[in-house]
Amino acid sequence: MKNGKRVTAAILIVVLCCVWAAICNGAGTLSPVGSGLSPVTIKSHDVKVTINNGFAMTEVVQQFNNQNKQKTEAVYSFPLPQSASLSEVSVMIGERVINGEVVDKKKAEEIYGKEKAKGNNAGLAEKSGYQDFKFKVSNINPGEDVTVKFVYYQPLKLDTGVGRYLYPLEEGNTDESAVNFWERNEKVDGKTTISVELKSACPVADVRVPGCGPAMVDDKLKDGSFKATYELKDGISKDFVFYYRLQDNLPGRLEVIPYRNGKGEGTFMMIVTPGLDLKPLNNGADYVFVLDISGSMAGGKIRTLSEGVAKVLGQMNPQDRFKIVTFETNSHDLTGGWISATTDNVNKWIKAVKAINAGGSTNLFAGLCDAFSDLDDDRATSVIMVTDAVTNTGVVEPKKFYAMMKKYDVRIFGFLIGNNVNWPLMRTICNATGGYYAGVSNSDDIIGKLMQAKKKVVYECLHDAEIKISGVKTSDLTGQNIGKIYCGEQLVVFGRYERSGRAKVTLKAKLTGQDKTYSTTFEFPDTDTDNPELERLWAMSRIEMFEDMSNAGVMPTGESKNIVRDLGIKYQLVTDETSMLVLSDDTFKEYGIERRNRERLTVEHKAQVSRAAAPVRNYRVDNGKSNKRMFDFKAPRLGGGAIGPFGALIMLLTAMAACFGLTAGKQK
Repeated sequence: MKNGKRVTAAILIVVLCCVWAAICNGAGTLSPVGSGLSPVTIKSHDVKVTINNGFAMTEVVQQFNNQNKQKTEAVYSFPLPQSASLSEVSVMIGERVINGEVVDKKKAEEIYGKEKAKGNNAGLAEKSGYQDFKFKVSNINPGEDVTVKFVYYQPLKLDTGVGRYLYPLEEGNTDESAVNFWERNEKVDGKTTISVELKSACPVADVRVPGCGPAMVDDKLKDGSFKATYELKDGISKDFVFYYRLQDNLPGRLEVIPYRNGKGEGTFMMIVTPGLDLKPLNNGADYVFVLDISGSMAGGKIRTLSEGVAKVLGQMNPQDRFKIVTFETNSHDLTGGWISATTDNVNKWIKAVKAINAGGSTNLFAGLCDAFSDLDDDRATSVIMVTDAVTNTGVVEPKKFYAMMKKYDVRIFGFLIGNNVNWPLMRTICNATGGYYAGVSNSDDIIGKLMQAKKKVVYECLHDAEIKISGVKTSDLTGQNIGKIYCGEQLVVFGRYERSGRAKVTLKAKLTGQDKTYSTTFEFPDTDTDNPELERLWAMSRIEMFEDMSNAGVMPTGESKNIVRDLGIKYQLVTDETSMLVLSDDTFKEYGIERRNRERLTVEHKAQVSRAAAPVRNYRVDNGKSNKRMFDFKAPRLGGGAIGPFGALIMLLTAMAACFGLTAGKQK
């Protein structure tokens, strides 16, 4: 027990909603309001996505034109993808190309300002908190074209055999002062195209892009590969989501992707896909609804929320109980405690929910506190929280959220809907409890996302899970202290290894109180140069780990910032402490800036050319003749079964998506 309170199966559904397409700003170019200048126009926007062996590479090429009658600065903003490592920026002005190097954030801003003041062309790519990336290009002549290319990497996980790639474009509009300061241009004069190349070592059954059919298909599901080009009719105003589904009944597996150039430490990404015999949970439960009724929920959103909650209440069984907590500036226990889900009680509180009005700010912490009050140790409890913004009232420090969550043994499922959501806060909450979270876009198949989540809710999970590697010395691991493993969840561990040799990986966990151990052996190679990008992905996972430690209050903020800055410069990543400075070769030499990124890109580009010409490579290490397969079990399939209260949550979010989509159409 923790502090005398053990919640055996509490489930927190945190939905941090964006302000949807009807009133949000999409990615685009910016110009200060009242400056007399118009944002530069976007002539074309072309994206190339390569998904291969657990990570995606996204290359974006945009052409801008300055239609003002004087020199101007182009500022382009787009939402920040989860765990993205921005690693390459180049700018072409006329026939001249200038390239980027990552340096300390303050130093980058100082040098960019000097070059801008001199009238020289320069570029700057920086991270704006957890919300977005911003690119600046100085001194664009009237009528001049500028082409900006940037590349970022991100790890991708499968969930119940389904992979998902998101190219984020919609913004959450959570910063009202920023909205009022900038004029925005999100219109693309020419075409917006996205080409996707998928290479999978496991057979792929199907692919899907909601709301968008391919303009051209070059390779469709032949030997696990897929290649197609999509044209986005709405330009850069809506997110692009690409799903790929593996064949049914694939066994659990362990994949290890290494990188080592034959000397020094190697880097690896370990992908664990458990196929575990998890049994369904068939007992009744308590349900807590924690509803954001702040001012930004006014209008159609509060009405749609109430209709959705009413449908969830209507699906309850008589043995269930519920309570309703609302929060804005303060939190309120609307029902005054637990209510039995009889027909009369359900009908009474459906009317009460439909009468709710919106107003005030957003006190997320207060809502959570009330959600965890008066919980019954002997009953499984689901806490369903719906909010549309990042917390801005009351307790806002992540370490206080972390301390509160550590008091409970809870099952947390976080769904962050839209872009510009507070990923660091969600990681802090989930890290404290071994929780699960995922992003949901306005362009997602909402029903599919909730079906995936439903499997995690209605099946038992592994507890106290951790991964250990022996036989070869490893260091600087991230993701190995897992906590809980849910049905269909895929685990990703990054680390370094000292030398080649035979290693043993062991997963230990508890299932219904009994110890479970799964293990297999594999070889770390002396030389494997296929995936040099792994060094950046590993560094980004370490950066997120240290940021989370700082947010949780277990590491001094100053120490965390120094580590993040040093990792960003060494591995050439844009972080909160570093920026990408784009200058000419001579100007870099003038300021004495080492060309670390140029060296890394030479290695990465060579590997990318080699991979493009080669068949997909299988990195599975647990299927040799001498090895017992690590997770040889067929996981539960999606679908089937009656719709319970959690299943009815699908209706809530589907209704919300439909409402906001309709509103968006009326605004055009």
